[in-house]
Amino acid sequence: MDFFAENQTEPKKISPWRLLPLAALILGAVLFFTFGLHNYLTFEALREHRELLVGWVEANAVLAALGYIAAYALAIIFVPPSGTVISLAGGFVFGVVGGTISVVIGATIGATALFLATKYSVGDAARKLEGPKLRKMEAGFHENELSYMLFLRLVPLFPFWLVNIAPAFLGVSLRNYVIGTFFGIIPGAAVYVTVGAGLGGIFDTGEELSLSGVLTPEVIAGLLGLAVLSLLPIAYKKYKSKQ
Repeated sequence: MDFFAENQTEPKKISPWRLLPLAALILGAVLFFTFGLHNYLTFEALREHRELLVGWVEANAVLAALGYIAAYALAIIFVPPSGTVISLAGGFVFGVVGGTISVVIGATIGATALFLATKYSVGDAARKLEGPKLRKMEAGFHENELSYMLFLRLVPLFPFWLVNIAPAFLGVSLRNYVIGTFFGIIPGAAVYVTVGAGLGGIFDTGEELSLSGVLTPEVIAGLLGLAVLSLLPIAYKKYKSKQ
């Protein structure tokens, strides 16, 4: 009853102009699939165009890296589930170091654009309709934004696309969102890129690639360990407050 009592006030109408970023995201996703661009985000397409990709990257290293980063960012914005395939492709064509750097930059740009579009379109308006419990959770999140962002990025249990937009409804600052995203995705990106760097051998033998072995128990344990470390500042702050 308290929730309904607090939310009986008439919510402010959302300006149609604020919905433009969201409309652009939807239109972009529709066009992406309409023109069949999603067909290029497969292992079969990577195998088929292997020589062309490797040759072009060798001849145009800088341009290829910039193009890959832009393509990764656009894929994150319009086709969020495509990140795994593109990450593996990054390791395949750029190697472990170059691939990891390119993936992290591209993913951070795409995630930030998606965050801003969501926040500007519906995030701020939705926050005005929150009940007391959600407001309390939001307040707690604000006290340790960076630590929580790092935790959400490090734990492989949370879908990447969900963590991209959820902070927009919690009022997370752009600064903490970008920092938490950039550094939080480095370990996971390195894992997928390392696997991608070995795709050449798999293609040579004609074997089928299985992603089931990428996040092994050891890898998951390592990522969870890093996630726990990211929460230590929160635990220390609570300990000091009790003292």
